[in-house]
Amino acid sequence: MSVNASRRIIVLRHAKADWPEVNDHERPLADRGRHQAPAAGRWLTDSGINPDYVLCSSSVRTRETWKLAAHELPKRARRTVFEDRIYDATAGEIIEVLQETPDEFVDVLLVGHNPGVQNLSEVLAGDGSIRDELAQLRQGGFPTAGIVVLTFEGTWKDVEPGVARLVSYFAPPQD
Repeated sequence: MSVNASRRIIVLRHAKADWPEVNDHERPLADRGRHQAPAAGRWLTDSGINPDYVLCSSSVRTRETWKLAAHELPKRARRTVFEDRIYDATAGEIIEVLQETPDEFVDVLLVGHNPGVQNLSEVLAGDGSIRDELAQLRQGGFPTAGIVVLTFEGTWKDVEPGVARLVSYFAPPQD
């Protein structure tokens, strides 16, 4: 694989979480979230996206989201990393994690939290982004179990603000 390959960053916000009497990191998915996460996985499958590398926040709700979404994919990712640094991370901190991705991987799915995932998507989206999708993200926000797909050319070390093109935006029903 050429290091200057076309690559995708698929950003998935965790599905709707419950609010039990636990610390934030340990919050599980709500019933609605357990329906949203498989829908996100089906959207990925229907869109022809099957990530080969997954970076997932270590929180309970992101892990549950990924497990339920992954069950809908035609094949397993080659590697999944549960990363503490994605929890409560800024866009800049997430970019640093993405830059550590081995160049053998082409499609990286990042499962994280707002506001970090929305800020990341907006920061990475350059001038070549599809205007309707970028406008939807900016106006509608990044809903639970929402997905943004960004593409860029280069190595993972090249990930920086404005380098990518936002090409898809998925917002599942929120009821």
